[in-house]
Amino acid sequence: MTLFDIFLIGVGLSMDAFAVSMSQGLKMRSLTWTRIFLISILFGGFQALMPLIGFLLGSFIAPYISIGKWIASFVLFVLGAKMIWDSFHESKEEDPREFSTLRDLILLAIATSIDALATGVSFSLQNTLVWLHGGISIFLAVSLIGVTTFVLSMLGVVGGHYFGVRYQKHAMIFGGCILILIGIKILLES
Repeated sequence: MTLFDIFLIGVGLSMDAFAVSMSQGLKMRSLTWTRIFLISILFGGFQALMPLIGFLLGSFIAPYISIGKWIASFVLFVLGAKMIWDSFHESKEEDPREFSTLRDLILLAIATSIDALATGVSFSLQNTLVWLHGGISIFLAVSLIGVTTFVLSMLGVVGGHYFGVRYQKHAMIFGGCILILIGIKILLES
């Protein structure tokens, strides 16, 4: 796995945060840098934290699993397929209020980063990411994922405020396809 692969995984994982950021931007009466930064830092931070937790948990079970690349590929494929499925089966219950409390934003950040937890487990099963030495550091990988999500969340808030959520479905499909393709790439390389 290369840094470019990790960047693509970061883009794929951040598409749900991007879509939620767009909806937040749409709901804002006025756009403030404080609000944009708060949403982006929460989404990027949790998107970085979850794969780190997943990698830690997966590190305990990885030595006992000989088919780690198959499992990692399967997890990425399932996450990608779920993102595509969710893009076509939107929830009809849309809360019209702006998520203005910190608690609401934290819950949204956690909800949009749960898939990153499973990705972190799949990272530990591949033996290509390491803690510090001998390959790509997990800290570098999660930082790249977090920064990618931070930037895309900023763009999502601003874009949502100015353009609406017209492209939310396309973003989710794009992210799902990226995760599926990375899963296939891992499978083919093993």
